[in-house]
Amino acid sequence: MHDTAWFEINGKPAVFIASTEFRDAAEVQAKALGLPEVRRIFVPHPIQDATDDEMRAKADAIVDAVIEALVD
Repeated sequence: MHDTAWFEINGKPAVFIASTEFRDAAEVQAKALGLPEVRRIFVPHPIQDATDDEMRAKADAIVDAVIEALVD
């Protein structure tokens, strides 16, 4: 979240991406950093034991949402 906030504060569109396990923590961090509306996208948890193909599928599932968030 800190990297996403840094980019946003410096005028660069950014999207925070994490697994659903970190949804609540991301909301708290975004508010603490003064960016409660920072763009966030979540992929299904877990990811640490996902295969390369599973990670590609997770990325494929959100790529349109990431692009939309960046150009919206």
